[in-house]
Amino acid sequence: MSLPTFTLDGFDLDAFVRATLAEDLGTGRDVTSEAVIPLDARFEGVMDSRDAIIVAGLPIAEAFFRALDPDVEIERLVQDGERVAAGTDLMRLRGNARAMLTAERSALNTVQHLSGIATLTRSYVDRIEGTGATLLDTRKTIPGLRIVEKYATRMGGATNHRMGLWDAAMIKDNHVAVAGSVEEAVRRAVAAGVERIIVEVDRVDQIEPALTAGATHLLLDNMDPASLRGAVILVGGRVPTEASGGVRLETIRAIAETGVTYISVGRLTQSAPAADIGLDFAAI
Repeated sequence: MSLPTFTLDGFDLDAFVRATLAEDLGTGRDVTSEAVIPLDARFEGVMDSRDAIIVAGLPIAEAFFRALDPDVEIERLVQDGERVAAGTDLMRLRGNARAMLTAERSALNTVQHLSGIATLTRSYVDRIEGTGATLLDTRKTIPGLRIVEKYATRMGGATNHRMGLWDAAMIKDNHVAVAGSVEEAVRRAVAAGVERIIVEVDRVDQIEPALTAGATHLLLDNMDPASLRGAVILVGGRVPTEASGGVRLETIRAIAETGVTYISVGRLTQSAPAADIGLDFAAI
């Protein structure tokens, strides 16, 4: 199966398409299309957005159609990352009718989900424009979809936080409880040779011990803007600071104006509503 060029580190597009189609096809048949649509019938169609969105996932959607009809003609009318108005056509297709109908739901589900994430992300990015703060996503992703969901947040203008448990240490309250103190937990991470050591602090008196022990990034957890401002002053630029916990669209601007380097928002991937995107076919 030859799929269009679209690469993300750690993401196997071919395997994703096969697994998703297999989930939908079950025993390997689209009984409705087989019963109703002649084998040689051809369709043309247009995928369009009924919402104003930030587009994400079109190359993956294209891969679904090409997997079932390698000769399908596809014209991508916009690119991932673009902001489009409601009513915008995203993609035109022409090919085997049965194949297009079988691939339709998998393709739409992907674009609706990823565009929803990208769109919500951009609303947060727009809200903190000009403050100097950078929006981060989190590990609060649907199992198996982390790489593509984090791709969608990038399309919306965010920066990826940790991709997983492997690319940075994040010392949280449970780690501290076992180690005995913030300082001891950080000391152990340093001794283990970890280069990126993010430390969650929820009290100002934890900041200095964490920095002294070797923290390279401080996550300021569930602090109000006044506390955040004081923490940023205390850190004094020695390491990046990150505000996290309960951040909402209506509060993020005040948080960004405290001077924190980053703001992480779990709801970007955890709670984004799907975009309203449709695909209308006609026989040719």
